[in-house]
Order: sequence, then C-alpha cells, then structure tokens
Amino acid sequence: MKHINDYSFWFLTGSQDLYGEETLKQVAKHSKEMVNTLNNSSDLACKLIYKDTLLTSSSIEKTIKEANLDENCAGIICWMHTFSPAKMWINGLNSLSKPMLQINTQFNEKLPYNTIDMDFMNLNQSAHGDREFGYITARMNISRNVIVGHWQSNSFKKRMSKWMRAAVATTCGKSLTVVRFGDNMRDVAVTCGDKVEAYIKLGWNIPYYGIGDLVEKMNEVSEDEIDSLMKEYQREYIISEPTQFNLEHIREQAKIEIALEKFLIEKNAEAFTTNFQDLHGMKQLPGLACQHLMSKGYGFAGEGDWKTAAMVRTLKLMGENLDGGCSFLEDYTYNLEEGNMFNLSSHMLEICPSVSKEKPTIEVHPLGIGDKEDPARLVFDAKEAKGFTVSIVDLGTRMRIVSNKVNIISSKEKFEKLPVARILLSPEPNFITASECWILSGGGHHNAFTTQLDSETLEFYSEMIKIELLNIDENTTLSNFRNQDRWNRAYYG
Repeated sequence: MKHINDYSFWFLTGSQDLYGEETLKQVAKHSKEMVNTLNNSSDLACKLIYKDTLLTSSSIEKTIKEANLDENCAGIICWMHTFSPAKMWINGLNSLSKPMLQINTQFNEKLPYNTIDMDFMNLNQSAHGDREFGYITARMNISRNVIVGHWQSNSFKKRMSKWMRAAVATTCGKSLTVVRFGDNMRDVAVTCGDKVEAYIKLGWNIPYYGIGDLVEKMNEVSEDEIDSLMKEYQREYIISEPTQFNLEHIREQAKIEIALEKFLIEKNAEAFTTNFQDLHGMKQLPGLACQHLMSKGYGFAGEGDWKTAAMVRTLKLMGENLDGGCSFLEDYTYNLEEGNMFNLSSHMLEICPSVSKEKPTIEVHPLGIGDKEDPARLVFDAKEAKGFTVSIVDLGTRMRIVSNKVNIISSKEKFEKLPVARILLSPEPNFITASECWILSGGGHHNAFTTQLDSETLEFYSEMIKIELLNIDENTTLSNFRNQDRWNRAYYG
C-alpha cells in the first residue's frame, strides 16, 4: 500500500541570466537554504527535492518531463526567485502531467530599509516574476494552486502541507484500483456510475470479481494465520463475550480479513466493495474484517459503492499521520426534535474504528439482512470532533463532489439495543439547511467521513482533479447554494 511518506515534491526555481553569475549563485543559495530549512522543520507532509535553477526553455521542459516520469514525485512547486520571462516555460508546462503549486514568496521576510539598493531589488523580484508566471499559467489554463506569504511562516507551511496531501492523493489516484466483489446493490441509483469515465478522469480502475474468487482465497487460510490475527484483535479491541459461539464467529471474520488482504495485495488494490446481495459461499457478511482493513488504510464502501470506497481511500491517504480518523458512513436515521436535530450515521456493520471514542468492543449479533449467520463487528460511539462528510456523485455529464462540515456530538442517552458503530452528526450551518442543500446537490446516502482534514485541502484536491466541489458550511444559505448549483451546471456542463 502506498503511503504519503513515499512521495516527494520537486522544488523548481525560475530565474534568468540578465544580472550575471554572482546573482545566479545567490539565487541557488537561497533556494537550497529554503529547501533544507523546510525539510528540517518537519512541518511539511512530504520532502522537497532541490533542482538547479531553471533559465532556459530546454532545461525547463527537460526537468518537467523528468518529474512526470519519476514515480516518487507527486508534483512540482514553482518559485520565480528573480524576474523569469514566462514564455520559456510554455513547452514545459504543456507537457506537465502532475499537480503544480506556485508559491509567491521571497527569501527575505522584511524590506532592509537602511541598506536596500538596486542590487537587492534586482535579486529579489518574486513580486515581478510570480506575476509573469501567473499570467502564462492563466493564459494556458493550467490547473494549479497559488500560496502567498513568507516561506518560514507557520500559515504558509501549513497550507503547503495541505496542498502536498491533496497532490499525493491526486497522483496516487491515477493508479488506484478498487476491487468490487459483486456488483452494485440492485436498483440503487447513486452507487452506480460511469466506471470508464472515472478511469479516464481520475485513473480509478474498478474491476469486478465474483464472490467465489474471495471464497477460494478464504479456503487457503490456515488456522495459524487466524490465531495470529485473533491475537491482534485481542490487543486492539475488547471481546465482549468470549463464548465459544462468539469466538468461532470472530474467527470467521479473521479468515475473511486475511483472504481479503491477500487478494487486495495480489491485485495491487487499495480499496474494495462488498454487497450483502452477493454472498454465495460465505457464512457471514464481512463486518469486523472490513472495519479492521479500513483501520489499516484501505478504502471501503458497502453495496458495491465503488465511488465512495475510492473516496475513503483518498481521504485516508490525505489524512495519513494526522490526528483524527476517516471512515465509510451512511446517513441512517434522524433526530428531528426542535432545536436538537442531527443525523445518526452508521452502517449495518462497517465503520472504521479510527473515529471511535474509546476502545471498541467486538460483538456478535444477528443481522436482519443478507440471510447469513450472525456476523462479528466492532461496536463503539464516535469521539466528539469536527469533520467533513464527502460524497462523490455521477451526474451523467460530469462528476461532482459534495462536502458538508459537521460536528460529531455525544448523546446523553445510551444505545442499549443498537449493536453497531454510532456517529451522531450535527451539520453546519444547521440541520435543515445542510440537509436541503445536500439533497438538492444529489449527495448520496453513503459518504466518506474525515476528522483529519479541512475544506481547503478538499478545495486543493478538487482543483487538481478538475471536478466540481460544492461545500456546505457555516456560511451556507439555501438561496446562495441554489445559485452556485446553477452557475456550476452552466460552467461544468
């Protein structure tokens, strides 16, 4: 499985040779110091790779093509240290196939009022060069993001790190495989979609496999392998009632998980779906197995919802090493009490324990769907936190991402008879506006949920993949949201 630390970003400095060799030596010195300082700060999600100052069209094109071919390079970060005539960037930018960030900064934080002279002015021309570079990227309609500020400020580094996370997810998405065991749940609309368009647009490969392929792999799992995973379950979770009946059912989930992970590794896949309508040859619907695999970083969604599974994996990768969690979720039922409205989000079984308030329990209970034996699952309440629900939907002519800023809240009441993971979501700006906007936008009942990321990271990501993003947050009004929806329909087609 790919990890965010596996990737780096090339730091490309633009300049020109009008001011002589000494100036270019100073440019290189500044760039090297910036890269080394930022790398040593541990404030960025990924490392920067210093590249020699770019002065000519041929060197720019060569460097960008090399970045395209480097599997460990997730994108380029461009800075025009001194005035950099932008026409020489055209051929290189035409060949760019990875995310690009333009930073508008300068080496010095403050003007040296008492000593500033024309030599200083000529050396420090980012205010000039970055606008020239900005013009050519706008003229060429290059997908990019811009971050402004001093490179050592906390806000600048924080935003650059967010951009890196989105860029890694974008780059990894071009080789993401989502294994589907069975097809979509019959007659459900939102979980369907154009898999060919997703492959073309995002790089997501969504192959189908029969559930028999997984059953065959399960039959190869040894008792020793199951014993080993059971010990892991006992370390990470609490087995609430370790009766022989329950332990046998938990071992069945362990067998499923072992087979699933072997299958995913074999297919180089990082996300998967299951479907309770397609379980021939299986004793249980995968529950604990899916939950534990999600905790390892795999994307998952139920009922064949490959778009949500891919988005869960994407958000998990973007949020790697950050506090909080990420999970597949389903909007299930409401509390419509006046002044206290919220969603009870959950699923039949498969919620990631990364969002749990405390150590989850493993429990075995009947499941009134799927017509199989009682499956083991993790049961817990979610930890209070701020987060986002994210839905990616296929509107026929295009894909759209809908996100809603939400708050996980706690309940004063206990769920005595609901043996699943429980997440109580209070959406921004309020329950009624958020729900109406979500439904008007076509947002699905399934979503990817994160407490690790914020709206700017999602905005960076949607810009990179060139997909519409509709955010619902504390500033949303129904009338403005309707207008944005209409404008977006006209723009995106």
